[in-house]
Amino acid sequence: MKVRGQVWMWTLGLAIALGLAAAPSQVAAQDKDHGDHVVSLDELKTDVAKPAQTRTENEAEVRHLLQTEAGQEALKSAKVDYARVDKAISNLSDDDLATVAEKSRQADHDFAAGGLSQTLIIVIVLIVILIVVLAIVF
Repeated sequence: MKVRGQVWMWTLGLAIALGLAAAPSQVAAQDKDHGDHVVSLDELKTDVAKPAQTRTENEAEVRHLLQTEAGQEALKSAKVDYARVDKAISNLSDDDLATVAEKSRQADHDFAAGGLSQTLIIVIVLIVILIVVLAIVF
């Protein structure tokens, strides 16, 4: 009976030793599998800042178009004060601002590429102004 107890203890000790030896490799494997899912604080800050940065870029794009010579000419012909439109830009919803900014980028790009005449750029700027004013009213 003593021998049987000793064999049992040796078997139990060996099983525990093997279990402890295997545990670190399992933990390492889990870390490897889940390591890609950990988000750093810097990544979180960047993700949080993206909407504000996008909005700032969109506002700058619309303002840039309105500050061009054609934009100023369009404002004068529409008898709209730039300060009023500038304030309206700040009050646009993110979606409306994104739409207006995309149209501004497209108009600016087409004009720079020589695809638009001066008259057509004025018409586009007037449309942008109309969208801005309508966004404030509604």
